[in-house]
Amino acid sequence: MYREMIDPDIVTKFSLMLVQVHKVVIVAHVSPDGDAIGSSLGMAHFLRAMGKKAFVIVPNAFPAFLKWMPGSKDIMIYDRYKPFADKLIEEAQLICCMDFNGLKRIEALAIPIEASKAPKIMIDHHPNPDNFCDINISIPAASSTSEITLRLILAMHQFRRISLEAAQCIYTGMMTDTGGFTYNSNDAELYGFISMLIGKGIDKDDIYRKVFHTYSESRLRLMGYVLENMKVYDCHASLMTLTRDEQGRYDYSKGDSEGFVNIPLQIKGSKLSCFLREDTERAIVKVSLRSVGKFSCTEMAEQFFDGGGHLNASGGEIKGTMDQAIARWEEALEAFRSKLTDSEEVKLDTSKEENKEN
Repeated sequence: MYREMIDPDIVTKFSLMLVQVHKVVIVAHVSPDGDAIGSSLGMAHFLRAMGKKAFVIVPNAFPAFLKWMPGSKDIMIYDRYKPFADKLIEEAQLICCMDFNGLKRIEALAIPIEASKAPKIMIDHHPNPDNFCDINISIPAASSTSEITLRLILAMHQFRRISLEAAQCIYTGMMTDTGGFTYNSNDAELYGFISMLIGKGIDKDDIYRKVFHTYSESRLRLMGYVLENMKVYDCHASLMTLTRDEQGRYDYSKGDSEGFVNIPLQIKGSKLSCFLREDTERAIVKVSLRSVGKFSCTEMAEQFFDGGGHLNASGGEIKGTMDQAIARWEEALEAFRSKLTDSEEVKLDTSKEENKEN
């Protein structure tokens, strides 16, 4: 039995809403990741099993390593098919907002979504949600939006409608948003959900290979280059950067740098990793932050990078050049230096050195 994390009144309201609608549009955030795509496709498969017409629309392209997912070929990219997507949104009777908590997270797609008269439901796990939906299911304690999607379906007593395809998508979202269940995943119920999805027929090992073991040779060479130029600071933090020119040199494709930010956390004593990447289309630098233990990435992302996220995984962006982004990062690092160095872990390391001397 799982904990009741969604208000039963909200579950009832959503259930009644589904009875009254036929055409549903599902939207996810800009630069959609595994959880955004997984939860959106999982919801789409579920709604279709209920006899609904469900369409997934995302602001821009998503990584190639997610394109094996059932239904991914039918996802509509807004910046490529705007007129058709606008028409679908205009005709929608319900809009599901997956894995984002504010309209700014869907950029140009926000205009037709905000203008739509259709009721909207937010399903998300990022803190501090904006109030733009009729129903808000916001659970920051959840590992992923895909987990919340599964919890909602279970609360509606509709688990039987989850197909193998839906289960594959939901599992992928849960897996990718926890770094292969290495952070934000220390919850026994999460593994109960995995067992339930395996019961639907998913091959979790095969899904892992499809997501993490299908990269190109150029990605591996790019990884080596980025690591060679990594900067390690004296406060248990590290920085990796990737400019537009460097991306071009290594034949960069969307998603090729996925997971890079996690690698420096393998360094003994490391607590914070930052990865800065120049966007290929806009004059911004994308910021990815990862941490271990109790150090809050979210706090740093919100204060310095106009972003947010979770305790150990957050992101944001900076308008300007890579040099400006690096300067901003080092400013943030100084502001949080005491939190990175003044901890029990540091004192423990010191005591170990003293024991060696004795």
